[in-house]
Amino acid sequence: MAIQRHTFQIIIIVILSFISSYTCLHDGLPYNKYLQVESGYDFQAYPSYFSTIEDRKFENSAKLQTRIYGLKTFQRLAASATTINVDDFGAKGDGTHDDTQAFQKAWQKACSSTGAIFVVSQKKNYLLKPIRFSGPCKSKLTMQIYGTITASSDRSDYNTQGNHWLIFDSVQNLIVEGGGIMNGNGKIWWQNSCKINKALPCKDAPTALTFYNGNNLIVKNLNIQDAQQIHVSFEKCLNVQVSNLKVTAPETSPNTDGIHVTNTQNIQISNCVIGTGDDCISIVSGSQKVQATGITCGPGHGISIGSLGYGNSKAYVSDVTVNGATFYGTTNGVRIKTWPGGSGSASNIKFQNINMHDVTNPIIIDQNYCDQAKSCTQKSSAVQVKNVVYQNIKGTSASDVAMKFDCSKSFPCQGIVLQNINLVKEGGGASEAQCNSVSLTKMGTVSPHCP
Repeated sequence: MAIQRHTFQIIIIVILSFISSYTCLHDGLPYNKYLQVESGYDFQAYPSYFSTIEDRKFENSAKLQTRIYGLKTFQRLAASATTINVDDFGAKGDGTHDDTQAFQKAWQKACSSTGAIFVVSQKKNYLLKPIRFSGPCKSKLTMQIYGTITASSDRSDYNTQGNHWLIFDSVQNLIVEGGGIMNGNGKIWWQNSCKINKALPCKDAPTALTFYNGNNLIVKNLNIQDAQQIHVSFEKCLNVQVSNLKVTAPETSPNTDGIHVTNTQNIQISNCVIGTGDDCISIVSGSQKVQATGITCGPGHGISIGSLGYGNSKAYVSDVTVNGATFYGTTNGVRIKTWPGGSGSASNIKFQNINMHDVTNPIIIDQNYCDQAKSCTQKSSAVQVKNVVYQNIKGTSASDVAMKFDCSKSFPCQGIVLQNINLVKEGGGASEAQCNSVSLTKMGTVSPHCP
C-alpha cells in the first residue's frame, strides 16, 4: 500500500509539473520574434548579420517541448507509471555503505519497464562508485532525485569507467529532476591536479554527470556540487532542455566547468546559477543551436565558446545565443577562445542583455589561446571567427581593458557587431579596448571603443 500511495503521489506531481511547463512554454513568442522584441534590433534592416541565424533558427521551446512530450503521450505515461525506489533494491542511503549495486539493479528494472519513475529518496545520502545508466530503455523514463548522491572518494574506483562518475549512455526521452544534490566529492582530485601541484603529471579527472548520445532530454531542478572535474556534460545529444540547476565548486577547483556542451544540437539552458573554478558554460566543437538564457555566473571563467582547434584540429560551432546573463567577479565574461593552428569556424553568435560586475575580461575574443606549460608557436591557420553580435552589455571591468579582440592575422575576425556597450572600470573611470585584426561595425553608444 505504501508503494501504491507513493506511486499515486508521483503521478500527480508529474502531471501537474508537465501541464504548468506546457502552458508557460506555449504562451511565449517565436524565437526570432522574441529576440527582436527584447533587443530592439531590426533583423530586416541588417540582414547580412542575421540571415544565416534566421535561416537556421533555434527551435523555439514550445516546438521542442511538444516534440519531446506530447500532452496525450505524457498522460498515458503517467497513467501507467511504475515507481522504482532504490531503497527497495537494498540501498542504505547512510552515506557510508556502497549503494552502487542497488542503483544498478534499480536502473535495470526501470529501463526495462514501461513509463518508470526511478526514485532516490529524500533525507538520505547514497554513496556511489561510477555507474553507467545504459539505454536504450523500453519507454520514456523519469529519475526523481530527492536525496543526496555522493561520489566515492577512492580514486581507484574509477579505473574501469574512465573519466565518468555518473553517465547516462544512449538513453532517449529522459527526465532527471527532483531538487536533490549530486556531490562529486572532488577535493581529492583537485589536490592531485597538475594545476594545483606543478610537480604532478597532468591527468584527466572524472566528469560528475554525463549525458552521452541522448535524445529528448530534460534536466532540471538539481544541485550539482564539487565535481571531480566537469560538473555536467552533454555529448552527442539532440533536443535538450536544462533549467534551474545550481552548480557550485570552490573558485580554486581546477577544470570544474559548470555545464559543458560538445557535439550537441538544439540545447536550451535556462535559469541556472553557476559558480565554479572554470567556465560556467563551455561550448565546444560540433555544437549547434545553443541557447542560454537567465544565467548567473560567478565565480569562474565566464561563458566560453571553446577552446577550439587544439592540436591543429578542425572545429565548428554555430548558432549560439546568450540572452540575459549576469557575471560576478569572473575572470572572463563572454569569451571565444581558439588555439593557433586550428581550422573550421565559430559563427553566428549573439551575446545580448548582459550585466558585468567586476569582471576581468568582460568581452574577449582570443585566437591565440594557449593553456599549456610550453608556449604556443605562431601558426598560419586558425579557426575563423565570424558574425558575432554583442548587444546591450553594460557593467564594470576589474582590469583596464574591458574589451579585447586578439584575432588571427591570417584569419581576422569578421562581421563583429557592437551595439549599446557601456563598460567602465570598477570603482569608476574609463576602460580601454584592444583590437587586433578585427572587422567591426558599431551601432548606438559603444564604450570603450577601438582606437
